[in-house]
Amino acid sequence: MTEDFPQDALTRIAAALERMAPPPATSADLEAHAAYRWDGKAITPVLHFQPVDYALLTGIDAQKQACLENSRRLALGHAAHDILLWGARGTGKSATVAACVGQVQKEGLPLALVEVATDDLRSLATLFSLLSGTRRPIILYIDDLGFDGDFGADARALRSLLQGGASARGSNVRLYATSNRRHIVPRSMSEQDDPINLRDVVDDRLALADRFGLSLGFHALDQEAYLAIVTRYAARHGLDFEPAAAIQWATQRGNRSGRVAWQYVVELAGRAGRALDEPDIGD
Repeated sequence: MTEDFPQDALTRIAAALERMAPPPATSADLEAHAAYRWDGKAITPVLHFQPVDYALLTGIDAQKQACLENSRRLALGHAAHDILLWGARGTGKSATVAACVGQVQKEGLPLALVEVATDDLRSLATLFSLLSGTRRPIILYIDDLGFDGDFGADARALRSLLQGGASARGSNVRLYATSNRRHIVPRSMSEQDDPINLRDVVDDRLALADRFGLSLGFHALDQEAYLAIVTRYAARHGLDFEPAAAIQWATQRGNRSGRVAWQYVVELAGRAGRALDEPDIGD
């Protein structure tokens, strides 16, 4: 065949086919960085991982302690749970995950965070395969987990991977996810949506939520708790404030949360001509 077809032509064809083929998944050095991001194709390092100081999180003591203890167990090589952090927006779910990872790292333990920055949850199987090359304890983090419409292949893939336990992933890898709903069921799902198939859909979604060993609820704040958070944040940065003004700030936004409290402190610092070096605490 090569006698009838010049070698240089074969070389050009091979090069063209290589350019057309999708590149293989790549992986960063999983021992070198504090945090990483998975985009569905490759793991890349987060070069400036700056979580909130764990001690600064206020009004969620039980939740942050449970998350920290589980993360510490994972980092020590002990049995640890997957965690679902659910509740009202802006109450500190995402900040808690990052803060716990940061705190464990401060303790000198080799824990790393991998943020799943893709909606294609079926890609997690590929990610688990890449992570099999390290024994470093890893927390996979999915923010704002939810499924619109049909339960879908993504959700079933996630449930299957969670159900598989150590057989589907290493014992050094655990999944933390946040959701606005305790059972990952949209508020729009009512008996009027589809009375024939609704029960099956709900059962499917409850089965997914049940795969998480820990379920931590983050709830809307009362006025006292909101002011306690503002007080802690303001004191951290040497800022004075009037409680009535802080309450008015929350009232205008129709919400009392850690995020709103932090936004008020940002406003105070701006008025005072000050800069803040903290990330968004209310996430």
